[in-house]
Formats: sequence, C-alpha cells, structure tokens
Amino acid sequence: MFLVPLPAFSDNYIWMLRDAQRAVVVDPGEAAPVLAALQADGLRLEAILVTHHHADHTGGVAELREATGCRVIGPAAEAVPEPAERVSGGDTVDVLGIRFEVLDVPGHTAGHIAFYGADAGGEPVVFSGDTLFSAGCGRIFEGTPAQMLASLDALAALPGATRVCCGHEYTLSNLRFARAVEPGNAHVADHTRRCEALRAEGRPTLPSPLSTERAINPFLRSREADVIDAVRRHAPATPDDETAVFASLRQWKNEFR
Repeated sequence: MFLVPLPAFSDNYIWMLRDAQRAVVVDPGEAAPVLAALQADGLRLEAILVTHHHADHTGGVAELREATGCRVIGPAAEAVPEPAERVSGGDTVDVLGIRFEVLDVPGHTAGHIAFYGADAGGEPVVFSGDTLFSAGCGRIFEGTPAQMLASLDALAALPGATRVCCGHEYTLSNLRFARAVEPGNAHVADHTRRCEALRAEGRPTLPSPLSTERAINPFLRSREADVIDAVRRHAPATPDDETAVFASLRQWKNEFR
C-alpha cells in the first residue's frame, strides 16, 4: 500500500492511497493530477473521500466520478457533489481493504470530517483536510473556537505514529508562527530545518507523524504554559479560559505576517 501526495493548484495536496491495481483519493480539488496518476500506473479509482465542501477540495469530484464510476463518500452535513454516500462521526468506511473511522471535526467548516485508518499499509493514517495542518490548524470559517479546539483534541488523541495527511503545504509558514509563539522550543527549530531541506529539494513536508505535531504545533499545545504566556503577552486582555486562549492564538495567527 502506497501513500502519495498529488500536488494541485499552488499549495494543495490530493492524497492518493493505492496498491498495485486500485486507488482511493482524498479531496480532489481538480481532476487532472488524479487522472494523470491513474493513467501512468494503470490504476482503477475505487473511491473518493471528501472531508469538507470547499471547492479546492471538491472541484474535481464530478469529472473523476464520470471518468471512473467511483464511489464518492463525504460529510453528511455539507453540500458535496452528488450522488454521494454520506457519513458522520462514528461511521466506518471500507475501501481498498482498509477500514476508516469517520471523525466529526467541525470548526473550519460546520460539517468537516476526517478519516482515520488504524492500519493503512502497516501504519495508521488520518486525512485531516483543513482542520489539522502540520504546525497549524485551519481558519475558523463556519464553526467556533470551542468546536475547533475539541476537534483538534480528538485528532491529537490518535496514536503518535499516525501520519497526518492534510490538505495544504503550509508547513514552513506555520513553523514561522510556531517559532514566534515558542521561540525556545527546540523541536520547532529542528523540524524547521528538516522541512526547509525537504522543500529545497522540491519534496513535500507531509505526511507528518502526530507525535511530531504534539511537540511543534502551537494549536495542539494551547494548554502548555509557554504557549499561554505567549498568548497573554500578545493579547493581554485574553480571559483565563482555555477556549479564550485558543481563540486568541488563532486570531494571532490570522494576523501574523
């Protein structure tokens, strides 16, 4: 079983999980990269998994379904190209012989979901869409800070070996913010050097192990004393409440340059 990030647009990844003959893709914002990969290796597309409704994650769904006849599986509470099989937290999805658990992870969008496979080619994997990024998290467009914090808590509780497969190559910009929040975090400094080397070679920084994310990602560390202190220095009026701290941290990131 192979996990392949297919670049799309300027910084998207369409994730392809494949064996020798079949494939499943996650969040195909455009069809062309997927069709090219299928043709190059003679693969049959069995399914599309969709995490949320944004066009850069769904724009290629209709063309791919028409070209391949594949299943489309997406969030129960969001508008995705029909026909689609609808799933929500607690459901399971079986594709390529892998069972994925569906997690409700609202915040970026109201009905955002993630797909967690405990054994995908011998290792766990989570397709987190735009909820959890490497060293960051998605903007809160439709949900609330409390929802996003709870969603990140659910993802952070997965096994440390879980490969985080998110929707965008935002890692270096996220790490710049992580350094501003925790300038003394040696894990952030080390990971920044690794990721800079990968990008210099034209390689993706993803997937990222969840154990690494727990050590470097300020949005998974918003209850840590150093992060709380940094938030309060940046926004002194932040109330003494974990959701308020998280909301201030996210707002800081929104404005960070």
